[in-house]
Amino acid sequence: MLPLPRRVKLPKGATVFAPGAPCPGFIELTGGSIRVSMVGMNGREVVLYRVRPGDVCLQTFSCLVENRAYRAEGIAETDLEGQLLLPEAFFQRLGADTVFRNHVLRSVAHRFGEYEDLVETLVLTGFDTRLARALLHLADGRGVVSATHDELAAETGSARAVVSRRLGVFADQGLVSQQRGHVTLLDAEGLRRIAA
Repeated sequence: MLPLPRRVKLPKGATVFAPGAPCPGFIELTGGSIRVSMVGMNGREVVLYRVRPGDVCLQTFSCLVENRAYRAEGIAETDLEGQLLLPEAFFQRLGADTVFRNHVLRSVAHRFGEYEDLVETLVLTGFDTRLARALLHLADGRGVVSATHDELAAETGSARAVVSRRLGVFADQGLVSQQRGHVTLLDAEGLRRIAA
């Protein structure tokens, strides 16, 4: 008999996984969001993707399938709830449950598409476009982005100083206003034009 899934409950800011850590099993979120990122040798962080309810974490999937340690970091962006399928239970369910297997494979394919988009964005897209897209993506319903310049640098694959300079230009153009720890979108349509 296989072990039952373990309940997962973590507070905002908790480390879900870290580089070099073994994979304890397959996480199925029912609430919350995990930000998955990598830090380069130069200390620069790049956000790879987010895991939300119904999503598959590609890092976790790869670690399970290849029986290797994590290469990225997962941080709880919000309080998290879900369940952890131990590796043996994950592989049995993957083999026996067609609906689950199809969901996992579709999600993995979707994540690879996101990786292609990330590479295209970082290599082929100008910084203003990347910053405008990040601001639009991270804005809440009131048009407020609760992120520091360091966090925006991780979102755009850039350096904090570059983010600070360009946000200053965006502010001078009337696109945003800046306050400590957050940015308010003043002209979302103007940002959309830049993002396009």
